[in-house]
Amino acid sequence: MRCGSAGVLFALLVVMPVEGAAAEAGPPAPGPGSELVPGVPPGPQQPWQVDTPDQMLPPKVYTPSAKEDAVEPRDAPAQTDALIEYVPLSEAVAGKSVTCTKLTGPYQRQVERWLKLKVDGKQSKGDCAAIRAFQKKQGIKPNTGFAGPATWGWMRLLSAKKNPNAAGKCPVRSYRVACVDLTRQLTWVQKGKKVRWGPVPMRSGRAGYRTRTGWFKIFWKHKNHWSTLYNTPMPYSQFFSGGEAFHAIYGSVYDPNGSYGCVNLRLADARSLWNVTKTNDRVYAWGRRAGT
Repeated sequence: MRCGSAGVLFALLVVMPVEGAAAEAGPPAPGPGSELVPGVPPGPQQPWQVDTPDQMLPPKVYTPSAKEDAVEPRDAPAQTDALIEYVPLSEAVAGKSVTCTKLTGPYQRQVERWLKLKVDGKQSKGDCAAIRAFQKKQGIKPNTGFAGPATWGWMRLLSAKKNPNAAGKCPVRSYRVACVDLTRQLTWVQKGKKVRWGPVPMRSGRAGYRTRTGWFKIFWKHKNHWSTLYNTPMPYSQFFSGGEAFHAIYGSVYDPNGSYGCVNLRLADARSLWNVTKTNDRVYAWGRRAGT
Protein backbone atom coordinates (compact mmCIF):
# COMPACT_ATOMS: atom_id res chain seq x y z
CA MET A 1 0.00 0.00 0.00
CA ARG A 2 2.63 2.47 -1.08
CA CYS A 3 1.60 4.50 -4.11
CA GLY A 4 -0.74 7.37 -3.31
CA SER A 5 -0.62 11.09 -4.03
CA ALA A 6 -2.79 14.12 -4.32
CA GLY A 7 -1.60 14.86 -7.86
CA VAL A 8 -1.03 18.53 -6.98
CA LEU A 9 -0.26 20.87 -9.89
CA PHE A 10 2.81 23.07 -9.85
CA ALA A 11 2.68 26.81 -9.33
CA LEU A 12 5.91 28.78 -9.39
CA LEU A 13 5.87 29.75 -5.75
CA VAL A 14 5.19 26.26 -4.41
CA VAL A 15 7.99 25.33 -2.01
CA MET A 16 9.45 21.85 -2.32
CA PRO A 17 12.01 20.05 -0.12
CA VAL A 18 15.46 19.46 -1.52
CA GLU A 19 16.50 15.84 -2.01
CA GLY A 20 19.88 16.32 -0.38
CA ALA A 21 23.48 17.31 -0.97
CA ALA A 22 25.51 14.39 0.27
CA ALA A 23 26.68 11.31 -1.60
CA GLU A 24 24.22 8.66 -2.70
CA ALA A 25 24.19 7.09 0.78
CA GLY A 26 21.96 9.87 2.08
CA PRO A 27 21.79 13.62 2.54
CA PRO A 28 21.82 15.79 5.64
CA ALA A 29 18.61 17.39 6.82
CA PRO A 30 17.78 20.41 4.63
CA GLY A 31 18.32 23.80 6.21
CA PRO A 32 16.54 27.12 5.81
CA GLY A 33 16.37 28.33 2.23
CA SER A 34 17.14 24.88 0.80
CA GLU A 35 13.87 24.52 -1.12
CA LEU A 36 14.20 23.99 -4.86
CA VAL A 37 11.78 24.84 -7.65
CA PRO A 38 12.02 24.56 -11.46
CA GLY A 39 14.27 27.32 -12.76
CA VAL A 40 12.11 27.73 -15.86
CA PRO A 41 8.39 28.00 -15.06
CA PRO A 42 5.78 26.26 -17.23
CA GLY A 43 3.51 28.28 -19.47
CA PRO A 44 0.07 29.33 -18.19
CA GLN A 45 -1.60 26.48 -20.09
CA GLN A 46 1.04 23.91 -19.16
CA PRO A 47 0.91 23.16 -15.41
CA TRP A 48 3.38 20.65 -14.05
CA GLN A 49 2.48 18.06 -11.47
CA VAL A 50 4.57 18.26 -8.34
CA ASP A 51 3.49 14.91 -6.96
CA THR A 52 2.70 11.72 -8.79
CA PRO A 53 -0.73 10.21 -9.32
CA ASP A 54 0.13 6.81 -7.91
CA GLN A 55 -2.02 3.88 -6.81
CA MET A 56 -2.41 3.29 -3.09
CA LEU A 57 -3.90 -0.22 -3.24
CA PRO A 58 -3.19 -3.16 -5.53
CA PRO A 59 -5.23 -2.70 -8.69
CA LYS A 60 -8.31 -4.66 -9.59
CA VAL A 61 -6.99 -6.76 -12.46
CA TYR A 62 -9.17 -7.26 -15.51
CA THR A 63 -8.71 -7.70 -19.23
CA PRO A 64 -9.15 -4.34 -21.01
CA SER A 65 -11.31 -4.41 -24.10
CA ALA A 66 -9.79 -3.89 -27.53
CA LYS A 67 -11.60 -0.56 -27.67
CA GLU A 68 -10.00 0.58 -24.40
CA ASP A 69 -6.54 -0.58 -25.43
CA ALA A 70 -6.85 1.29 -28.72
CA VAL A 71 -6.96 4.60 -26.85
CA GLU A 72 -3.53 6.14 -26.39
CA PRO A 73 -2.91 8.28 -23.27
CA ARG A 74 -2.76 12.00 -23.99
CA ASP A 75 0.57 13.51 -24.90
CA ALA A 76 2.49 15.51 -22.32
CA PRO A 77 2.39 19.32 -22.58
CA ALA A 78 5.28 20.88 -24.49
CA GLN A 79 8.51 21.12 -22.51
CA THR A 80 7.36 18.62 -19.87
CA ASP A 81 10.38 16.44 -20.59
CA ALA A 82 12.77 19.36 -21.06
CA LEU A 83 15.93 19.33 -18.97
CA ILE A 84 14.87 21.95 -16.46
CA GLU A 85 17.13 22.39 -13.46
CA TYR A 86 15.66 22.87 -10.00
CA VAL A 87 17.13 25.94 -8.33
CA PRO A 88 16.60 27.92 -5.11
CA LEU A 89 13.33 29.84 -5.08
CA SER A 90 15.18 33.17 -4.85
CA GLU A 91 17.03 32.50 -8.11
CA ALA A 92 13.93 31.19 -9.89
CA VAL A 93 12.19 34.47 -9.07
CA ALA A 94 15.25 36.47 -10.16
CA GLY A 95 15.14 34.66 -13.53
CA LYS A 96 17.49 35.91 -16.25
CA SER A 97 19.27 38.27 -13.89
CA VAL A 98 21.18 35.26 -12.54
CA THR A 99 23.88 34.35 -15.04
CA CYS A 100 26.32 32.43 -12.82
CA THR A 101 25.18 31.34 -9.39
CA LYS A 102 27.36 31.71 -6.32
CA LEU A 103 25.30 29.13 -4.46
CA THR A 104 26.49 25.63 -3.65
CA GLY A 105 24.13 23.07 -5.15
CA PRO A 106 22.86 19.93 -3.40
CA TYR A 107 25.00 17.77 -5.70
CA GLN A 108 28.08 19.98 -5.68
CA ARG A 109 30.58 17.26 -4.78
CA GLN A 110 29.16 14.74 -7.22
CA VAL A 111 29.17 17.25 -10.08
CA GLU A 112 32.70 18.44 -9.22
CA ARG A 113 33.93 14.85 -9.26
CA TRP A 114 32.20 14.08 -12.57
CA LEU A 115 33.73 17.18 -14.19
CA LYS A 116 37.14 16.39 -12.70
CA LEU A 117 37.21 19.60 -10.70
CA LYS A 118 38.61 20.10 -7.22
CA VAL A 119 36.16 18.21 -5.00
CA ASP A 120 35.54 20.44 -2.00
CA GLY A 121 31.76 20.83 -2.10
CA LYS A 122 32.04 24.62 -2.40
CA GLN A 123 30.96 26.64 -5.42
CA SER A 124 33.68 28.76 -7.03
CA LYS A 125 33.87 30.88 -10.18
CA GLY A 126 35.72 28.04 -11.89
CA ASP A 127 33.13 25.50 -10.78
CA CYS A 128 30.31 27.68 -12.04
CA ALA A 129 31.96 28.17 -15.42
CA ALA A 130 32.55 24.43 -15.86
CA ILE A 131 29.03 23.48 -14.75
CA ARG A 132 27.51 26.15 -17.01
CA ALA A 133 29.49 24.83 -19.98
CA PHE A 134 28.15 21.34 -19.33
CA GLN A 135 24.59 22.61 -18.93
CA LYS A 136 24.77 24.62 -22.16
CA LYS A 137 26.13 21.62 -24.09
CA GLN A 138 23.41 19.32 -22.77
CA GLY A 139 20.55 21.80 -23.11
CA ILE A 140 19.88 22.09 -19.38
CA LYS A 141 18.03 25.28 -18.41
CA PRO A 142 18.60 27.60 -16.69
CA ASN A 143 22.34 27.21 -17.30
CA THR A 144 23.43 29.17 -14.25
CA GLY A 145 25.96 26.66 -12.97
CA PHE A 146 23.78 25.38 -10.12
CA ALA A 147 24.61 21.75 -9.26
CA GLY A 148 21.02 20.55 -8.92
CA PRO A 149 19.15 17.26 -9.44
CA ALA A 150 18.68 17.58 -13.21
CA THR A 151 22.38 18.25 -13.85
CA TRP A 152 23.53 15.41 -11.63
CA GLY A 153 20.83 13.05 -12.91
CA TRP A 154 21.84 13.71 -16.52
CA MET A 155 25.48 13.06 -15.67
CA ARG A 156 24.54 9.70 -14.15
CA LEU A 157 22.60 8.81 -17.29
CA LEU A 158 25.50 9.72 -19.57
CA SER A 159 27.88 7.62 -17.45
CA ALA A 160 25.57 4.61 -17.67
CA LYS A 161 24.71 4.82 -21.39
CA LYS A 162 27.22 2.31 -22.73
CA ASN A 163 26.98 -0.26 -19.95
CA PRO A 164 24.44 0.42 -17.21
CA ASN A 165 25.15 -2.93 -15.54
CA ALA A 166 28.93 -2.51 -15.41
CA ALA A 167 28.89 -3.11 -11.65
CA GLY A 168 26.84 -6.29 -12.13
CA LYS A 169 24.19 -5.32 -9.59
CA CYS A 170 21.27 -6.36 -11.80
CA PRO A 171 21.29 -10.19 -12.04
CA VAL A 172 22.00 -11.59 -15.49
CA ARG A 173 19.41 -14.13 -16.57
CA SER A 174 18.47 -15.87 -19.81
CA TYR A 175 15.09 -14.12 -19.74
CA ARG A 176 14.17 -10.41 -19.78
CA VAL A 177 14.79 -8.50 -16.56
CA ALA A 178 13.63 -4.93 -15.97
CA CYS A 179 16.41 -3.46 -13.82
CA VAL A 180 15.51 -0.69 -11.34
CA ASP A 181 18.59 1.02 -9.89
CA LEU A 182 17.23 3.09 -7.02
CA THR A 183 20.64 4.52 -6.11
CA ARG A 184 21.35 6.00 -9.53
CA GLN A 185 17.64 6.51 -10.37
CA LEU A 186 17.97 4.65 -13.66
CA THR A 187 16.09 1.76 -15.23
CA TRP A 188 16.75 -0.50 -18.20
CA VAL A 189 15.82 -3.93 -19.59
CA GLN A 190 18.37 -6.63 -20.20
CA LYS A 191 18.31 -10.21 -21.44
CA GLY A 192 21.44 -12.11 -20.63
CA LYS A 193 24.26 -9.58 -20.76
CA LYS A 194 22.67 -7.58 -23.57
CA VAL A 195 20.80 -4.37 -22.76
CA ARG A 196 17.57 -4.47 -24.76
CA TRP A 197 16.18 -1.08 -23.71
CA GLY A 198 17.44 1.99 -21.86
CA PRO A 199 18.90 3.09 -19.60
CA VAL A 200 16.49 5.97 -18.92
CA PRO A 201 16.06 8.30 -15.95
CA MET A 202 13.36 7.48 -13.40
CA ARG A 203 12.01 8.66 -10.08
CA SER A 204 11.27 6.28 -7.22
CA GLY A 205 9.65 6.51 -3.79
CA ARG A 206 10.35 9.32 -1.36
CA ALA A 207 11.25 9.02 2.32
CA GLY A 208 8.65 6.92 4.10
CA TYR A 209 7.44 5.45 0.79
CA ARG A 210 10.56 3.76 -0.56
CA THR A 211 10.10 1.59 -3.63
CA ARG A 212 10.34 -2.03 -2.55
CA THR A 213 13.50 -3.92 -3.43
CA GLY A 214 14.03 -7.49 -4.60
CA TRP A 215 12.54 -9.71 -7.28
CA PHE A 216 9.08 -9.05 -8.71
CA LYS A 217 7.02 -9.97 -11.74
CA ILE A 218 4.92 -7.75 -13.98
CA PHE A 219 1.45 -9.06 -13.21
CA TRP A 220 -0.75 -6.51 -15.00
CA LYS A 221 -0.39 -3.94 -17.77
CA HIS A 222 -3.00 -1.18 -18.08
CA LYS A 223 -2.35 1.47 -20.70
CA ASN A 224 -4.96 3.96 -19.49
CA HIS A 225 -4.87 3.32 -15.76
CA TRP A 226 -6.24 5.92 -13.34
CA SER A 227 -5.37 6.20 -9.66
CA THR A 228 -8.24 4.73 -7.65
CA LEU A 229 -7.50 7.11 -4.78
CA TYR A 230 -7.17 10.48 -6.53
CA ASN A 231 -8.81 9.91 -9.92
CA THR A 232 -5.70 10.99 -11.80
CA PRO A 233 -3.87 9.32 -14.72
CA MET A 234 -1.09 6.74 -14.54
CA PRO A 235 -0.36 6.25 -18.26
CA TYR A 236 1.22 3.00 -19.45
CA SER A 237 1.06 1.36 -16.02
CA GLN A 238 2.88 -1.93 -15.56
CA PHE A 239 2.26 -3.24 -12.04
CA PHE A 240 4.91 -5.41 -10.45
CA SER A 241 4.38 -5.23 -6.65
CA GLY A 242 0.94 -4.50 -5.23
CA GLY A 243 0.18 -0.89 -6.15
CA GLU A 244 3.74 -0.20 -7.33
CA ALA A 245 4.14 0.13 -11.08
CA PHE A 246 6.19 1.58 -13.87
CA HIS A 247 4.16 4.47 -15.27
CA ALA A 248 4.48 7.83 -16.98
CA ILE A 249 4.06 11.17 -15.25
CA TYR A 250 3.10 14.53 -16.70
CA GLY A 251 5.95 16.22 -14.91
CA SER A 252 9.70 16.02 -14.41
CA VAL A 253 11.46 12.89 -13.20
CA TYR A 254 14.09 15.24 -11.74
CA ASP A 255 11.62 16.80 -9.31
CA PRO A 256 13.38 16.48 -5.91
CA ASN A 257 10.22 14.98 -4.41
CA GLY A 258 10.02 11.24 -4.88
CA SER A 259 6.96 9.23 -5.83
CA TYR A 260 4.87 7.27 -3.35
CA GLY A 261 6.57 4.04 -4.36
CA CYS A 262 5.99 3.76 -8.09
CA VAL A 263 8.73 3.99 -10.70
CA ASN A 264 7.97 7.23 -12.56
CA LEU A 265 9.12 7.59 -16.16
CA ARG A 266 8.98 10.27 -18.82
CA LEU A 267 5.97 9.74 -21.07
CA ALA A 268 8.00 8.77 -24.14
CA ASP A 269 10.04 6.28 -22.09
CA ALA A 270 6.97 4.71 -20.48
CA ARG A 271 5.34 4.39 -23.91
CA SER A 272 8.48 2.74 -25.29
CA LEU A 273 8.83 0.37 -22.30
CA TRP A 274 5.19 -0.66 -22.78
CA ASN A 275 6.19 -2.28 -26.08
CA VAL A 276 9.28 -4.00 -24.66
CA THR A 277 8.13 -5.74 -21.48
CA LYS A 278 5.36 -8.32 -21.23
CA THR A 279 3.18 -9.71 -18.46
CA ASN A 280 5.20 -12.16 -16.30
CA ASP A 281 8.52 -10.48 -17.16
CA ARG A 282 10.74 -10.19 -14.12
CA VAL A 283 11.67 -6.96 -12.33
CA TYR A 284 14.65 -6.55 -10.03
CA ALA A 285 15.02 -3.44 -7.85
CA TRP A 286 17.97 -2.65 -5.60
CA GLY A 287 19.75 0.23 -3.88
CA ARG A 288 18.30 3.26 -2.17
CA ARG A 289 17.28 6.71 -3.37
CA ALA A 290 19.26 9.49 -1.69
CA GLY A 291 17.34 11.03 1.17
CA THR A 292 15.23 7.95 1.91
